[in-house]
Amino acid sequence: MALLLGDKVPNFQQDSTDGTIDLYEFLGDSWGVLFSHPADYTPVCTTELGTVAGMKGEFDRRNVKVIGLSVDELSNHPGWVKDIEETQSVKMNFPILADGDRSVSSKYDMIQADGTNMTVRSVFIIDPNKTLRLTLTYPASTGRNFAEILRVIDSLQLTDNYKVATPANWRDGDDVVVLPAVSDEEAEELFSSKGIDRQKPYLRITPQPNK
Repeated sequence: MALLLGDKVPNFQQDSTDGTIDLYEFLGDSWGVLFSHPADYTPVCTTELGTVAGMKGEFDRRNVKVIGLSVDELSNHPGWVKDIEETQSVKMNFPILADGDRSVSSKYDMIQADGTNMTVRSVFIIDPNKTLRLTLTYPASTGRNFAEILRVIDSLQLTDNYKVATPANWRDGDDVVVLPAVSDEEAEELFSSKGIDRQKPYLRITPQPNK
């Protein structure tokens, strides 16, 4: 059965380029991003892993730990890591799971339905309570947008702590939306120091509260 937003993600123990990973222990009280690859030595995935390695400081700043996954055996990973570092001009700095037995892929419903037994290219954002907060699945021909994944994490971390939502195309520092469940009286108490633009009874805009 597919994982749904709000579900507690399944734990696993699996080999990786950084040794055996127990997901819950690895994440601890951090957020997590798990993203899958159908095989080693695939061109789009090579660029993606290099991109994430180059952005690791941004993930660290948000208290996010990143894990890649490929269904190839661990013995194949060192050669691919070398290629990634050579072609993408980075140093790999996060683990890549070796999911040769498809155990993690099966738990996370990442096996394609076309009979090939290959993983789809999925992204899972996991919060510190081990709750699934976002899933994205990309076609093989389209590289993932990790700036968007950081944007979603910014939104989740903001909206978990304040009674706001983020509007279309929001980026960190932009105005936000007061939640409909917040009364005008409560909104005045919470946000009046920054100002509230009451465009409609249900559409109230305020500056980002933690900026």
